[in-house]
Parts: sequence; C-alpha cells; structure tokens
Amino acid sequence: MSDKQRVDTNKRVGGNHHEKPGVHEVKSVIPKRRQELLKWNGWGYKDSKFLLNSKLNQLEFSGNRYPIGSKVLPNFKAWVENVFGIDLSIHFSPQDAIKDVPKSILNEMFLEEFKELGIDYTLDPQDRLFRAHGHTMREIFILRSGNFDRVPDIVIWPTCHDDVLNIVQLAVKHNVVIIPYGGGTSVSCAVECPPNERRMIISLDTSQMNKILWVNKDNSTALVEAGIIGQDLERELAKFGFCTGHEPDSCEFSSLGGWVATRASGMKKNIYGNIEDMVVHIRMVTPQGEIQKNCQVPRISSGPDIHQFILGSEGTLGVVTEVIIRIRPLPQCSKYGSIVFPAFEPGVECLREVVRQQLKPASMRLMDNLQFTFGHALKPEASSVIQSLIDQVKKFYVTQIKGYDVHKMCVVTLLMEGTKEDVENLEKRIYNIASKYGGMAAGEDNGKRGYMLTYVIAYIRDLGLDYGVVSESFETSVPWDRVVDLCRNVKDRIQREVRNHGIQFPAFASCRVTQSYDVGACVYFYFAFGYHGLSDPVHTYESIEAAARDEIIASGGSISHHHGVGKLRKRWMPETVSDVGVDMLRAVKEKVDPLNIFANGNLLESNSKL
Repeated sequence: MSDKQRVDTNKRVGGNHHEKPGVHEVKSVIPKRRQELLKWNGWGYKDSKFLLNSKLNQLEFSGNRYPIGSKVLPNFKAWVENVFGIDLSIHFSPQDAIKDVPKSILNEMFLEEFKELGIDYTLDPQDRLFRAHGHTMREIFILRSGNFDRVPDIVIWPTCHDDVLNIVQLAVKHNVVIIPYGGGTSVSCAVECPPNERRMIISLDTSQMNKILWVNKDNSTALVEAGIIGQDLERELAKFGFCTGHEPDSCEFSSLGGWVATRASGMKKNIYGNIEDMVVHIRMVTPQGEIQKNCQVPRISSGPDIHQFILGSEGTLGVVTEVIIRIRPLPQCSKYGSIVFPAFEPGVECLREVVRQQLKPASMRLMDNLQFTFGHALKPEASSVIQSLIDQVKKFYVTQIKGYDVHKMCVVTLLMEGTKEDVENLEKRIYNIASKYGGMAAGEDNGKRGYMLTYVIAYIRDLGLDYGVVSESFETSVPWDRVVDLCRNVKDRIQREVRNHGIQFPAFASCRVTQSYDVGACVYFYFAFGYHGLSDPVHTYESIEAAARDEIIASGGSISHHHGVGKLRKRWMPETVSDVGVDMLRAVKEKVDPLNIFANGNLLESNSKL
C-alpha cells in the first residue's frame, strides 16, 4: 500500500483529479428511506425522545443512543412546569400521518427520458413529504397539525457525479425544478417548496452519493462525495487514522454538501476551522455545466475565489457533488473540562482573554444562568448514595464557601485535543486565566456531560409541542465589545414581545457563547413559551423571532453565523450585504441559472429570480 490509502483499485473516479484513487464504500447508519429510522414529524431517531413515565410521574429519555438514554430525570418535570407554567397532564397528540399529500405535478417528457438513465426514484407520497421540510418550528408544527401546500413531486437518488450531471441537463431541457436535499436538517426553511411553483419539482436526495473516493496521507486531503452524513464521514476516516474535526450540532444527520451549501460551523472549529477553512476543492453541477478548478492547491491568486460563490449558495446555483476536504490525524488525547463563573460577564471576559493569548481548546462554550439551571434539570438521578452526597458537597462549597449566587452563576464547558503534553499545558493555562476572572474548575465529568447534551437538546422541542410549548434556537455573530449588550438586549426584546402578544407566562430566553474568534464570538439563543390560548402560535412565534432578529441587527450582530439565510432570513439580506451586494448575487444567479431551475427561493426576495 502506497502513501495513498487505496481500496478496490479497479474502480476509478471520474473527473480530472490527476489521481488514481480507489473507492471506499460507506455503509451509512441512516437508511435510504430515512423515515424507517428517523421521525417523520420531529427531530432525530424514532427510538429517542423525552417522555413522561406514567408510573413514576417523571420525565425520562428513551433509547440507548445517548448518555441520558433509559434514565429518569428527577428534576426535569418540575423545571418544565415551573418555567413554562404548563400542566404535563394535558397532552397534545400529533396527527398519526398526513394522508392528503398533494398530488404530484409530473412532466411526462422529462420522466420518459429520465427513466432511460436507470436512476432510482419514487413518487411515493410519504417519501415526498419527508423531503418537503427542514426543522424550523413552523415546519414541524405543520407536520403535527396540518399539511404543506406544496411538496416535491418526485424523489430521485443519484449515486455519482455523472448521475447528477445527467439529471440537471434533463431538467434544463424540460424546465423542471430541482431542490437539492442533503441531510434535511435545515433550520431556515431552505428545502421547503415555494407554494406557487407550478413546474414539476425534483427533490434530489444525495444520500446515496456517500463514498470516500480517495484519501491522500501526504497531502492530508480526502475526496468525498457530498451526500455523506457527518457521523459516517468521521467513522470511516477514522479507519485511515484521520478525522475532519467538523462537528456541528447536527453531525449525526447533516451532510458534507449541506455544510458547504450553508457555510457551516462545528463545535471544534477552534482547531479544525469552519467548513470554508477545510475545503480544498468543490465540484458542482449547475444548469450551465460543471464548476471546478483545474488544480487542488492550498491557495491560488486567480481573481475572486469561485468557491465563495458556492459556499453559502444554499442550493440556488446547483448541486455540490464532490468535495476535497482537509483532514487531520486523530488526536492522541481528548480531555473535557468545565469552569463555573459567578456571572455571565466575567465568563465572556475569560473567553476573550483565552483568544487574546492565542490558546485553542477544541471547544469552549459559555452558558448563561438559565442554560446552567436547565442543564442541571436534565441531570439523571444519582447512581449511588455516595454520588448524591458528593453532589451536595460540591453545591455547598460553590454556594456557601465561594459565595456564588445560584441565580447568576454560569458555566463554561471545555474540550481539549492534541498530544497529552499539549492538552495538559493548555488546560493549566486556561484554568489560570479563568481564576483571574473569578472562575473555578468544575470537573471533567461536567464538561463531558455538557458537550454531549448538545445532541440531546434538539429533542426537547418535540416534548414541548406535546404539552403546548413552542421553542426554537437561532444564532448570530457579534464583535467582542457588544457580546454582553447584545445578549441582554435580545433577551429583553423577547420578553417585551411576549407580553405585547398577550402571553401571560414569561418566555424562556437563554443564550450561550459557542464560538470564539480574534474579533468576536458566535452567540446562540434559545427561547420558548407556552401557547395555551393563542389562536395562531406559529404566527406569534415568527413575529417574536423576527423582532429578536431586528434587535440582533440593531445591536451589531449578523444575520446568521452558520445556519444560513434560506427563506426565513432573506428579508435582512439588503441590510446585511447592501443593495449592490444583492444585485451581485442576483447577477450570478441569472447568469448561471437563467431558467431558475434551482428555484427553492432561498437568499433573496421573490422580485429576483432566486
């Protein structure tokens, strides 16, 4: 075996990559018909959810996929009832299924030629419905209690770049719409079908384009098909001794192509970078043909970078089919940690000082007091009497000896990766900085638990909808000198809007600082409220979220940090990139896709062809 790890060398990769790679087949954990394993009207796996244990009258989390699986959460029920003022004896049952899925609009001439290609497809209503939405609160609420006006007319499963090329060429020929579908985890309405589109709509499901085409150890690169799911990519690269290090909250379900299309960020970006830092080369099919560079070098000065037209294009210009991505050796050592601060402000100052000193933990995230207490409410019952006693002693020390106010204290969770020596040195330096801002080390277990809870939090919205609570998250990026003000302003604005809409119980409005940069940070907000008595909870929620986004912009924050724009935030695009910037985006769209084949309606308002 040479420097390039090869598998099945009889197979060759198409395209001018100047390589003789093998193909590493990937067995995805997610089946082709994803509704076999995943919820059709909620987040994640069917066997994983929060539920009320009627025998114990306590909330628990089902399944064994996550650390809190099959465990009772003794503090969570009281927390939910107190925070939202709801009665968990009143259950809102979602509809079992949507039976009246809109009928397919079919372009018979397209279908006749398409069938000759021998590419797998389906017209099944439930397959089409599953790909008609992402995971905004509105979309999930509709699935539980209503129906979509428009869904894809056909689902097509290409298996390689050439399949996509042929499909796009036929779509152009017959004026058929294509909406690329990766992992389906969008929280910006990006995959939702425009309701007024009367042409045939294809949902181009890339999940069967999931192979690692080669791994080059000398160059620390891998050529990977864009449909691969994050957890599959990391598992398979680990067999070669590598990783990408890209861990968005959705990495169990989101795809490499989706990361590129939305300019994604992961929890460990401090040392591995955001997706734009990992990408070496992108291959994309557009209505005008393929986009790709003729060399895969680390940097090139050849005018504006064409990758920047693709990164963040959100399925409006074409389909990403293959990505050469930078890979890193698996870390020798990984260690979790946590720090408790007496208040939010010193925690922010600590994060900023860590950045100033150019220290790079893989992940360092600050949770405000509400999220701190929320995380405590999710803690399973103690495994033993001794453990329970230890927890009480820790609480006594923090609150009584150190004098921290339980209504103000916050926590930072840490993950450090590298050599054992580097991790130990990094840990020591970070804890020394934290102590200067009143922080106190809170243990490895709390850090690990906080990091892993990231994957579980998304399931809570489904629990809320079961009992009359709507909830959502959204994010922004902001300069360091405005982090604290923005967090306070947005929370205050949410509470004012809740009162203005006649909602009697205060909203849950919380935030955490999730990413740190030299010049600023990413702030992630969560908010939720009980909707009992509201005639249109979806409209009420969207009105409050829009006001919160206005406040973010007014406070110096961005339209988005990593979720993208989609249809949800495009009203703020002119304010974000200027009218001239919008015209530039429109000009690229009109040149690359003059027939508006990729007509998902993302990024720009409907007066453009986007």
